[in-house]
Amino acid sequence: MSVPATLPVKATISIAGFKDVYHVPRVEQALGELQDQGNGNEPLKSTYVKMIKAGGQRFAIKPAALPDIDALIEELPNFIEPLQDIRRQLALCLSSDDPLDLEPMLLLGDPGIGKTHFARRVSRLLGTGYTFVGMSSLTAGWILSGANAQWKNAKPGKVFDTLVNGDYANPVIVVDEIDKAGGDSQYDPLGSLYTLLEHDTACEFIDEFADVPIDASNVVWVATANDARSIPEPILNRMNVYEIDPPDPEGACRIASSIYRELRDEHAWGQMFPSELQPDALDRLARLKPREMRRVMLAAFGNAKLAGRQEVVPEDIKRRARGTQAAHRVLGTALTPHRERRRVPPRPRPQAPTGTTPAAGDTTRRTGDAGAIPRHSQPMAPDTAEPPRPHRVAAAPARRRPPHGEAQREPHSSQPARSRPDRQSR
Repeated sequence: MSVPATLPVKATISIAGFKDVYHVPRVEQALGELQDQGNGNEPLKSTYVKMIKAGGQRFAIKPAALPDIDALIEELPNFIEPLQDIRRQLALCLSSDDPLDLEPMLLLGDPGIGKTHFARRVSRLLGTGYTFVGMSSLTAGWILSGANAQWKNAKPGKVFDTLVNGDYANPVIVVDEIDKAGGDSQYDPLGSLYTLLEHDTACEFIDEFADVPIDASNVVWVATANDARSIPEPILNRMNVYEIDPPDPEGACRIASSIYRELRDEHAWGQMFPSELQPDALDRLARLKPREMRRVMLAAFGNAKLAGRQEVVPEDIKRRARGTQAAHRVLGTALTPHRERRRVPPRPRPQAPTGTTPAAGDTTRRTGDAGAIPRHSQPMAPDTAEPPRPHRVAAAPARRRPPHGEAQREPHSSQPARSRPDRQSR
């Protein structure tokens, strides 16, 4: 049985069948075992009850006809290679009753060229769900696969949450900046991908929190990265790798025009603005990276409205400083390039009272009344790899130092110092 569903792409209809992403009897069995053991893990018990009530069937989206890939290529000209492969895979599945099956994709390219925007547009093209997982700020291996329910504050992973609490059996899951995934050898954030990227093992994927198998074999995986050298080789072998170049000036104009229309159509106030951006403003917007275009264009709409206009002009498009540059601008400080930074010599040690004998382990040298001169106080050459090593000197016998703030007593010049009597003469 299948029901039609409208895809948010013009003149495209998709068919939504049903697929079991998990089997309810196995969840009931797990719940029974949990109750028999007298385990008071309420979050896990609540998860099982919710899964039983919701049932295991989810929509499996499949286009009824080949989508307009050419229009998406026109919108994203620098993604022509992955879009051509998507067209071929869709043509194969549409000629049979097979479900939608797209190979995992890895998009390699510079930051801000539209990789994440491409993944979002693919999900809209297919009419399925969309989940974003940013790996650059995550360091725990359970982000995708869940944490063991025995741990405090444990919860399911992103894959389980997307399939069980979502509506689709074949959502698009974006693993952003996969090359920046943190963690260690014991808790590898990418460890679960070895199972999830293989069709035969993904159909029995077990989240560590729920400990029941779920079918993740139809998930559409899109990963993004800036550098493939830090990605494990087994992960690369499981994905189709595409090197994405920055768009040329003509392609940047098409991307800017697409973002303008997308923002205009997403909001009710967009109907007050013309359907196309004027050429001068479009040229100015196209000079930005695709990542910045959406943010700057949204601010440009607001600038035009505040000025009492219903059309965006070039003066409304203002690039905003972000991150470190913005912080230095607010503080009024200069931003020093990394290559111009030099090592700062160590701070001199506080001078001890003149005439005191250095204690054992003291690395300063005395020069009469000049006080203590640190051995590392000499100016350091800019290209010196490490500070010069101090010369080893014989340590003087340990002697008690006076308390802080108390000057050391010295014998008076008119009275000779008393000699300590010998113990045998007592």
